[in-house]
Amino acid sequence: MPDDHATAPGPDAATRAKREEFYGRIAGESLAPLWEVLKGLVPPEPRPTPRPYLWRYETVRPYLMEAGRLLTAEEAERRVLVLENPAFPGKSRATATLYAGIQLVMPGEVAPAHRHTASALRFVLESAGGHTAVGGERTTMRAGDFVITPSWAWHDHGNESGEPILWMDILDLPMVNFFESGFSEHHNDKAQSIGRPEGDALARYGAGLLPVEGGSPFGRTSPIFNYPFERTRAALASVAAAGSLDPHWSATLRYANPMDGGWAMPTIASWMTHVPAGTGTAALRSTDGIVVAVAEGRGVARIGDQRIPFGPQDIFVVPNWTWRAFEAEEDCFLFCSSDRVAQEKLGLWREERGQA
Repeated sequence: MPDDHATAPGPDAATRAKREEFYGRIAGESLAPLWEVLKGLVPPEPRPTPRPYLWRYETVRPYLMEAGRLLTAEEAERRVLVLENPAFPGKSRATATLYAGIQLVMPGEVAPAHRHTASALRFVLESAGGHTAVGGERTTMRAGDFVITPSWAWHDHGNESGEPILWMDILDLPMVNFFESGFSEHHNDKAQSIGRPEGDALARYGAGLLPVEGGSPFGRTSPIFNYPFERTRAALASVAAAGSLDPHWSATLRYANPMDGGWAMPTIASWMTHVPAGTGTAALRSTDGIVVAVAEGRGVARIGDQRIPFGPQDIFVVPNWTWRAFEAEEDCFLFCSSDRVAQEKLGLWREERGQA
């Protein structure tokens, strides 16, 4: 019987020449044959471009401190070393859709106030009491805190402590720039005026209570712009102590917008995973590329066919549609960010779980 799946014979030389001549003529009219590129445009499954990669904090920190001696925060506007995925040299991308970097503010410095279309988050790696100000409210940044800078909100950063403050930045810049919809503006003053006491946003929106009237002052973004690590860690430890560990997610809680229960940011999903010492997770993959910052602990990330040891304050990338699993040598708390929320809104996000 004939093989229905046999490869059809290719065109002869004369036919190929006619086709090439045809393609050349239509190219002059800004036309192209879909049949020549269809398999690349509509693949049978995702073909990740980003690579798994880990930035060791002990390696990156000395470079940032050197940068701190070379230029001021005001000169740089933002003194940041970009975490460039090796698959995207020169493109300022950690994943296909997310920018990541590590920012430094030295004692006595202020990173000047500005605002931009891109949404940003800060995950604090090291702090003895620096701060950020967002929309007229200041918040102290402590190690492990998740701090949000909503789209088009004025923000500046300062450090009155005697030690440097360092944090990871994640922005949706690749998404904004894909749509060519980015704007930015500099404030008239170095630091914005503070109009609300510290802790006001958390008191109004973060205690299981909401104001009777009014929504979030930041539109689709959570009105809570600092989710303290102390509270997050305690909640995850309680979940783990109750023995309710998911085989693929271990103890995981996502950061939520109290106004609607959704993700805290409209384009960037963030969550914290706690993997207790001596435990691990089963393999899982999903269509979102993930940036992981280690808040605490040591362990191994299995990403695709690679085993990547990690320690405190290290940062690593899990490419989209790539199997991932974690093994904890110590109690691990892993801060994760991805474009999952944007994919969910577009109906694109998928997940596949391996055998537990």
